[in-house]
Amino acid sequence: LLRNALGETAGLWLEIRSYVFEVYPGAAEEWNFPGPKYGWSFRIRDKKRVLIYLLPRDGFFLIAFVFGEKATRDALGSELSPYIKSNIESARVYAEGRGFRIEIRNNTDVADIKKLIQIKISN
Repeated sequence: LLRNALGETAGLWLEIRSYVFEVYPGAAEEWNFPGPKYGWSFRIRDKKRVLIYLLPRDGFFLIAFVFGEKATRDALGSELSPYIKSNIESARVYAEGRGFRIEIRNNTDVADIKKLIQIKISN
């Protein structure tokens, strides 16, 4: 069912999911459905926080992160693509951090997503 919804991006979803568990073997995963307005989300978390959200859409998916101040500084000071950096810079800042989403329709941003996962785990 998920594979059908994601279409050609299903392999990228699996690659990113596997990568999180490769670099953070103690992570746990869970599906969440906050309601029809938001739809389903897949979370990978440690004991205290969500590391990454994967949000299925029709034929693609979104990846969402919440970065605190230090993680935001690390990300903006790293060699991420200008697109990813502008996405982080323009994100609204909340008490728990800066929440941003990246649309995944092809493998263009997968290397940057892996860097973001490393930054999140490190902070």
